[in-house]
Amino acid sequence: MSAIKKYIAELVGTFVLVFFACGTATVVGCSAEAGTGYLLTALAFGLVIVAMAYSIGNVSGCHINPAVSIAMLISGKLSAKDFIGYVAAQFLGALAGAGALVLFVGVDSGLGANALYNGDILLSLLIEVILTFVFVLAILGVTSKVENGAVAGIVIGLTLTLVHILGISFTGTSVNPARSFGPALLVGGDALASVWVFIAAPLVGGALAALFYRFIAAGREKE
Repeated sequence: MSAIKKYIAELVGTFVLVFFACGTATVVGCSAEAGTGYLLTALAFGLVIVAMAYSIGNVSGCHINPAVSIAMLISGKLSAKDFIGYVAAQFLGALAGAGALVLFVGVDSGLGANALYNGDILLSLLIEVILTFVFVLAILGVTSKVENGAVAGIVIGLTLTLVHILGISFTGTSVNPARSFGPALLVGGDALASVWVFIAAPLVGGALAALFYRFIAAGREKE
């Protein structure tokens, strides 16, 4: 498979994630009190992953998230060259998705940008590391066996929905540096000032998940 085609797949997949999922967050809202909008937003993120997993998954693996890509790099399933290509494509796709959203809802809508939890950097970092760790750990586990291929996309999508159900109340849930960067760059202000939190924390969470999974799965194939 051509590397360029993989990068294009990642770009398009991340575009779809931001346009549909962040778009849903913008249109229906993310207030826990409202309930319906909150759950619709969580489901939108999960359903995009399901859709993309079964469409571009056989091309690029459907990372559409630098936190997933760094975990695959650490796990030896992605080369350093492809890691750079994937991440560049993901950030470009997220920016394009956010740009497309502006045409429909405008920058003042917030574009589903993330925000610090009560203005607290440390708590925001912590919750994002935990959420990303759980999400990426599920990915590593379900993709570790070829026979799981038929259900992997559903499991991953449901796990992303799960972490959003909890995380939306705190930070809006990032677990994806590209997804956070695109909207924040266009919205500017506080969203852009704090976006480093939503880039750093998911990368740390993804890396920790890869190291943890390597530890618990070590020697499994010999059993």
